[in-house]
Formats: sequence, structure tokens, C-alpha cells
Amino acid sequence: MPSTLEAPPTERRTRPAIRPTGVERTFSADELIVSKTDRRGVITYANDVFLRVGAYSLDEVVGQPHSLIRHPEMPRAVFALLWDTLGRGQELFAYINNLAADGANYWVLAHVTPSWDASGQVVGYHSNRRRPSPRALQQIRPLYERLLAEERRHPNARAAVTASSALFTELVTERAGSYEDLIWSVIGSEEN
Repeated sequence: MPSTLEAPPTERRTRPAIRPTGVERTFSADELIVSKTDRRGVITYANDVFLRVGAYSLDEVVGQPHSLIRHPEMPRAVFALLWDTLGRGQELFAYINNLAADGANYWVLAHVTPSWDASGQVVGYHSNRRRPSPRALQQIRPLYERLLAEERRHPNARAAVTASSALFTELVTERAGSYEDLIWSVIGSEEN
């Protein structure tokens, strides 16, 4: 029997654009936001913390693309890195600013992994998110602001993601050598 937090897939529904309010929300350090998607990024599961923090009901998210919670102030380069990494069958840790249904935003440290079937095929993705520390966000926000500024210089999404991805690679290489080294140094700062 499915849990109360699982529902059968539904048709995608067109939603009016959500405008950020500038209200920042958080959640308890001992809570995890959890969601699962299919291979296309369509939500198949969301836990109660996801729903509460995101100000959604289960029926509003299941069957919808996970980009439903994408904040417009998140650099496209981060999502390009995410999908590229997942496409190689690897996990990724990333700091993400999400947008709730009521326009509030909330930062997370996301751990996204492919989900495999018994034959070794990727069938979807699983994401656990925890609350990031203020110290980590002090490091991430300026980096993301530079990426967003670069994206705004370009006339379309394709050019923006190409340019910000190149800048992202350059900045990561300067600061840490690799994305993994950068992200683990920021995660490590959360514990200090």
C-alpha cells in the first residue's frame, strides 16, 4: 500500500508563475527534505518536509517537473552541472536556492543521486536536502551572484548557460581545482 506521501502520477498542470517575495524561510537542522523523480525530472515522491517548507500539497507536486521549485535567482550553470553529473551516473552535492509556492525562498544543501533498477539502469533520481549553515551560504552567494551577472549579459538561455558554465569552471579551478574540492571545502566550513 502506498504511503500517504505517494500518489499516482498526474498530468502536468500549467501553473501561473510564482514571484519571489524576498521572504527567506528555513527548516530545522534535524529535518531532511526528500524527493524522488523519474528520469525526466518529474516528481514521483515528496516527503512532508518538502511539502511544508515548499508550501505545496502532495497533489500539487506529484507529476510536476522538479523545476517547479526553481528560484529565478539560481544560476543555470549549477543545474547544467547537476544534469551533466547525473548523466554520468554520479552523485552531486550542491547548494540550491528553492522557491516555495507562496514566493518564499529556502536554501538547501542537496545531495542528488541516480536511482538504479535491478538491471543497472537509471530509473530516476533521489534527493536529500538539509539546511545549510550561514557560513556556507556566505561563500556560495557571491559565487552565484557572479554567475547570474554573467547570465544576464546574454540574450537567451542557451548562451547564458554556456557562458556561466565556462565562468563557473574558471572560478572553481581558481578557488579549489575541482568542483568536488570546492564543494567539500564549503561543506567542511559548515562543521567549523
